Amino acid sequence: MPNAETNQEKVRAIRGWIDPDERVTVDFLDERNLNAEVVDCTDEIVELAVDTPVPHLRQKVNVPLRQVTVGEDPWHYTRDPTKPLRRSRLRLIIDHARPRGAL
Repeated sequence: MPNAETNQEKVRAIRGWIDPDERVTVDFLDERNLNAEVVDCTDEIVELAVDTPVPHLRQKVNVPLRQVTVGEDPWHYTRDPTKPLRRSRLRLIIDHARPRGAL
């Protein structure tokens, strides 16, 4: 999965991961290798549900696509046993710190 450069390429790459049973890897400037679910992706924003230390509680984060670099995480594979195995998963590198505040 090559790095996507334009918003259209980012949207195409990200939308394939909108699945409540799959996770992607998210890197913020201050935290790395976080698990998240892609909830939605428009032409401008990607909506994520980022795992927190509290089980079953996720932080909702909306990130402008201009702050996102799309890449590949070769160290994780997909989880859903009913679908074909993908030997890597989407990595979103976000060009700002993880938002703080209400989860």
